[in-house]
Amino acid sequence: MSLRLYNTMSRQVEEFRPLNPPKVGLYACGPTVYDYTHIGHLRKYVMDDVLVRVLKYLGYQVTFVRNITDVGHLVSDGDEGEDKLEKGSRKYKLSAWDLAKKFEDYFNYSMRQMNTLPPDVSCRATEHIPEQLEMVETLEKKGYTYTILDDGVYFDTSKLPDYGKLARLKLDKLKVGARVTKLKGKKNPTDFALWKFEKKGQKRQMVWESPWAKRSFPGWHIECSAMSAKYLGEQFDIHTGGVDHIAVHHTNEIAQAEAAFEKKPFVKYWVHHNFLQIEGKKMSKSLGNIYTIDDILKKGYHSMALRLLFLTAHYRSELDFYFKNLAGMQKALKKLVESIARWKIEDLPAVSSRLVGMQAGGRLKIEDRRWKLEEKKMSKLAKEYRKRFWEKMLDDLNTPEAVAVMWQVAKDEALSGKEKLALLIDFDQVLGLRLFKLTPDELELQSQVDINSLPPKVKELLKKRQQARKEKNWQEADRLRDKLKEFGYLVEDTAEGEKVKKTSAVILPSKA
Repeated sequence: MSLRLYNTMSRQVEEFRPLNPPKVGLYACGPTVYDYTHIGHLRKYVMDDVLVRVLKYLGYQVTFVRNITDVGHLVSDGDEGEDKLEKGSRKYKLSAWDLAKKFEDYFNYSMRQMNTLPPDVSCRATEHIPEQLEMVETLEKKGYTYTILDDGVYFDTSKLPDYGKLARLKLDKLKVGARVTKLKGKKNPTDFALWKFEKKGQKRQMVWESPWAKRSFPGWHIECSAMSAKYLGEQFDIHTGGVDHIAVHHTNEIAQAEAAFEKKPFVKYWVHHNFLQIEGKKMSKSLGNIYTIDDILKKGYHSMALRLLFLTAHYRSELDFYFKNLAGMQKALKKLVESIARWKIEDLPAVSSRLVGMQAGGRLKIEDRRWKLEEKKMSKLAKEYRKRFWEKMLDDLNTPEAVAVMWQVAKDEALSGKEKLALLIDFDQVLGLRLFKLTPDELELQSQVDINSLPPKVKELLKKRQQARKEKNWQEADRLRDKLKEFGYLVEDTAEGEKVKKTSAVILPSKA
């Protein structure tokens, strides 16, 4: 059975057939690192992770590339306004470079909390200026550009007959202001900036010399085409992003790449993720409903409960986030983890612990021969569940129905504990819930405690653990974390430091 994916370009679910099997090139639009990563972003990257895990499970050799936009993303899609990094620099009173580092680090921290596999290549726009300049010069030589004095180099969309095909734009009916604002000097409303010039009196922090201006910087769209081509070639298999990227960013990526490389299609499959809403409303600062992963952790929720909540909605559907639903996910996950403990994982062959260790390290092994041998011994019912799960996952990543199969497996008394464990090990390779690493105590809905009010012995252990982390002695830090559990305390490492929660664990005698 093969993977089927919805392709935004065709508006159909298609059988996945890579350009050069078994190799697969996948490019994911990454964050613009001018502010904190929030849970709306997290949903998109978790679903990217599910796709990568499925491809690897199927045996494909995936090259996963994700960019870091640290320059060039203006606040307006009409190529007006200021760079988001420059704006963020003023807000947080940091240099644009330090700001980008701060929020790239927070993004990566958030990804680790959500148990996403790291990309093979994480590429910053600022570190690929030569590649972007080369692409703009190629487009200029081929006659696709024009220059607006004191503003920038623009792509002439009228030179490309099929411009807008991804968004299915009707250019003859597109009025100025319908998609972007009219900028003086633009030949067409849909023309977009390839390279921008610093305006008089601006004094930008991030500028480079170019053939057109001494102080200039790239447009937002050019980075993705230039960097994806460098790492994946002039044509590749999958490009992911949010649905908000269809009409402008991805449409412009296609235009500049296909004009520069003269190869079609630039990307074979376009995969787009829908939005996350908060209790029926769009996330906005004015409503105070933008939450980071640390906001979730501070309220006593576990990151894997959030991941499970994301999996309960299809990636192409909007998901409405409610804290009561997150609490329900956490309780359900806790019950499942408690059941796993009862089913005695030690009765499984060595493959189980090997897979668990693999997940803990953030890497995914594609197959294990022992697992295949074990499958031969499974009952007809267990094999049917496994077939059902994968039918759902391979049908355009239907995670809601796949998760429903997981719950059916957990509840079905006709299955042995050993079979349940074997199936859950298989499922969790793509669900990524860390089912065999979690403990019930971690999933207790407990609020954070004041460190100053802790018993002296607990404070001492925390101090030793902080020192171990400072020395990057991760093994000792983990040992001390386990020791703290014996005293009834859970420690979580957040971007703001250690957070301590009280659990329902029984206090045991301990020797630190």
